[in-house]
Amino acid sequence: MAAAQRIVIENCSIATVDANDTEYATGHLVIADNRIESLGAGKAPEGLENVGTRIDATGHLVTPGLVNTHHHFYQWITRGLATDHNLFNWLVALYPTWARIDEQMVRSAAQGSLAMMARGGVTTAMDHHYVYPQGSGDLSGAIIGAARDMGVRFTLARGSMDRSEKDGGLPPDFAVETLEGALAATEETVKQHHDSSFDAMTQVAVAPCSPFSISTELLKQGGELARRLGVRMHTHGSETVEEEKFCHELFGMGPTDYFESTGWLGEDVWMAHCVHMNDSDIAAFARTKTGVAHCPSSNARLAAGIARVPDMLAAGVPVGLGVDGTASNESGELHTELRNALLINRLGAHREAALNARQALRLGTYGGAQVLGRAAEIGSLEPGKLADLVLWKLDTLAHSSIADPVTALVFGAAAPVTASFVNGQQIVEDGRLRTADEDAIARSTRDQARRLAEIAAQG
Repeated sequence: MAAAQRIVIENCSIATVDANDTEYATGHLVIADNRIESLGAGKAPEGLENVGTRIDATGHLVTPGLVNTHHHFYQWITRGLATDHNLFNWLVALYPTWARIDEQMVRSAAQGSLAMMARGGVTTAMDHHYVYPQGSGDLSGAIIGAARDMGVRFTLARGSMDRSEKDGGLPPDFAVETLEGALAATEETVKQHHDSSFDAMTQVAVAPCSPFSISTELLKQGGELARRLGVRMHTHGSETVEEEKFCHELFGMGPTDYFESTGWLGEDVWMAHCVHMNDSDIAAFARTKTGVAHCPSSNARLAAGIARVPDMLAAGVPVGLGVDGTASNESGELHTELRNALLINRLGAHREAALNARQALRLGTYGGAQVLGRAAEIGSLEPGKLADLVLWKLDTLAHSSIADPVTALVFGAAAPVTASFVNGQQIVEDGRLRTADEDAIARSTRDQARRLAEIAAQG
């Protein structure tokens, strides 16, 4: 076997986000092929062989790469619309446009979403894609291909909808699948693309959309399918008071009880938002180790409310951060969610004790890895884990007078990314992508947004 190729990073602050929150004021980290080989205080060991790259990271903080746990990539080409709507009215306004997406649009939107996250420190992304209009092409393949080309570790949550307008749902009739068609297509996507290995770059989850747009049978059978195939499960849950009312009227129970009755609580499940959770709901999530994707900016944009994140963490619920679709979080960046999670949660009942800087960083790294079922592989900087990490530049005007680097990263302005590594490969250099042409993506997404708007206007 060929000798390991090494990358040595020195003279940096390090926040490992390990179980003890170990930090080094001045330390080093060594990457060997796609793994973290060693890290610690001071300089790297002398005499290391096959060092291909040596980085003087003076003025930088090194952290685990950020992990995004909820997104809708296709929405990149419908940003800036319905800006003063609550969730329900926003969905009503945008579904007629979303129902007209096709493979070319989805590929371009995925590139835009991934590029924005990757250049801002995301090393593991996910996309909950659930809109599969009839005759729209290979949408799942387009999304997975975009992530592969960008070099980002990726989970596709293969979504589905079978409750359309004629059944009392929100999506147009031609934008949903049949129960049988959705299950078959989801199973084929898992079999074709899911990789269960330790260093997998692509994984697939089963992800019916939400109670508003799916039948109980799709939820039940989707869960059974996921567990038969050994993959994770994802959906939206407890996002708004309207959803709570809808579930009580249709099913005679609240969202959490409904999900539990259909087999949708468990350590292989994570749900987006979970804004309107009572003590019993949180206890059920903690008991079953069901994960939560917290999306603070989107929750605020749609006036959904403040999720009880401090109570969830205190109860032992796994919680990660999510960008959510960029039609409800136009920035599309996860590193800004570190700050927003902290600030918005301090507006809640716990006030200044809600979250601190290190808890926010943990949500965006190890918490996300937990939620995606990959905490043994990513989410903290430890020997043997995959080399997914970020170098944040903190010696410029924006941060240089903040003594503590983690405080600077979370409380300060969005920090520049000097380098980002995924699986030991550098994908960002001095704030620009190495793996894609950002200007070409900007042109493509602008063109596809205009094309979609024109088609929707004719619709």
